[in-house]
Amino acid sequence: MSMREKSDDPRPLHREKVFPGPNSQSSDLKERRLASQTCVLVIDNEPGIHRVLRPALQACGYETIGAMTGRDALKHLASTKPDAVILDLDLPDVEGHTFLVKIRSSSDAPIIILSARKQEIEKITAFEAGADDYIEKPFTTGELIARLRTALRHASRKGDLDANCIKAAGLTVDLKKRCVSRNGVAIKLTPKEYDLIVVFVRNAGYLLTHREILTAVWGAAHENDIRLLRVFVGQLRAKIEDNPAKPSIIQTEQGLGYRLVETTGR
Repeated sequence: MSMREKSDDPRPLHREKVFPGPNSQSSDLKERRLASQTCVLVIDNEPGIHRVLRPALQACGYETIGAMTGRDALKHLASTKPDAVILDLDLPDVEGHTFLVKIRSSSDAPIIILSARKQEIEKITAFEAGADDYIEKPFTTGELIARLRTALRHASRKGDLDANCIKAAGLTVDLKKRCVSRNGVAIKLTPKEYDLIVVFVRNAGYLLTHREILTAVWGAAHENDIRLLRVFVGQLRAKIEDNPAKPSIIQTEQGLGYRLVETTGR
C-alpha cells in the first residue's frame, strides 16, 4: 500500500565497497532473523501512518511501538529502548529537530526521519542533529523498510568495531569515544560530520567519488545528493583546515569527488 540505508569497514572504499546491499540468496532470511529481535518505535501524529506502518513492519518481523506525541515517545524510549526510530518532524507538542537532538543525546539507535518537509535545509539540519536517513512523504512502505534494514545493518557494524584509533593528515579519530582531534586539539563535530571524517580518514590518500561518499555516509538513497555533500565538506573544512578557502587536507578532485591527503607536510 503506497502513501506517497555509513560505513565503518576499515578497508578503502575503492578496493572493497562497503555499501549495503544483498550479499547472497539467504540475505532475506538473515534480515528476518535480525528483524525478529528488533523493536521499532514509530513517532508520528497521523493515525493513517500508524495504520499503514504497523502491519507492514510486523509482517517483516519487527516489533512495533507507536507514539503520536513527543511526550508519549519519551516514555517508550525510556521503557523500551527501541532498536530503531522512525520520526515525523511535525509533532503537536514539540519542535521536530529539537526532539531529534533530544533522542540522539540518549540513544544510539538509528533514526529515520519521515517528513513532508522537502526543503534541503530541513534535510541538512536533520542530518546534523543525528538523523541516519531522511524519507519524504508521500512514501512507499517498501522503500521505508529497505532503508530501515540498511540503517540497522550500519548500526550493527558500528557495534562490532574494535576500540581503536585511526590517524591521517594530523587527524586522530577515536572510534570508541567518537571524537576527533587534529595535532592534539579536539574538534567538535556534528554526528554526520563525524561519520564523514571517518570515511575520509579510513581511506586517506585515495580518491573517493561523490557517490561512494554519499552512499557510505547517508545511504544509497542519497547517492546523487552532491549538493548535500558539498555543504558538509565545506563545514568539515571550516573546522579542520588552516585555510578552508585553500584546503590542503580534504582536496577536491574536480568532477569526481574528494581525497584526504595522507600528510599535509605540517
